[in-house]
Amino acid sequence: MYLVQARPTDFWCNRQARKTMEKKIQGLRTDMVACVGADTLPSPVQLPCVWVHAAEWANQTLQQKCAEVVAALRGFRDGVQGTKNHSTSECQTSLLEKLEHHIANYVAIVSRLQTQNGTVTPSRSAVRKCSSVNSTSKVLQQYGYLLKGKLERLAVDLRDDVPKVEQRTTTTKGRCS
Repeated sequence: MYLVQARPTDFWCNRQARKTMEKKIQGLRTDMVACVGADTLPSPVQLPCVWVHAAEWANQTLQQKCAEVVAALRGFRDGVQGTKNHSTSECQTSLLEKLEHHIANYVAIVSRLQTQNGTVTPSRSAVRKCSSVNSTSKVLQQYGYLLKGKLERLAVDLRDDVPKVEQRTTTTKGRCS
């Protein structure tokens, strides 16, 4: 079980809450520099597409956007787990575990929104893979692009809708400002 470090309403309504979570990637980069050989991964990581195609994004429903973000996050998690299992460096394994936990926080937050909206998560085969990398720094870079791209766009699209969704299951009554 992983600790979700932001309440979902805070996460979707407050850009600063999202930026705080994003900053943890910088800490991972710092840890990587201190870990000799951590940038070279023992096996390639297949990464999902992280770029937002504006026209495609605009034509999707909120549920489709949410499913796409969850699928991409799970794609990152699965890739990190796979390479972590092949790592022989204790330092690198620790770094990959931290990244895995970071991703799990995002999966939990976005999945909670999916559950509240009744969205069905796409199968793993629905995740489009766009790159294969052997570098921890490239994984972190692409992960950062996902957070600043698709996840942030989803947050902007959902900002006004999350309190309505949460009212169905909690006593939260505030609106995003």
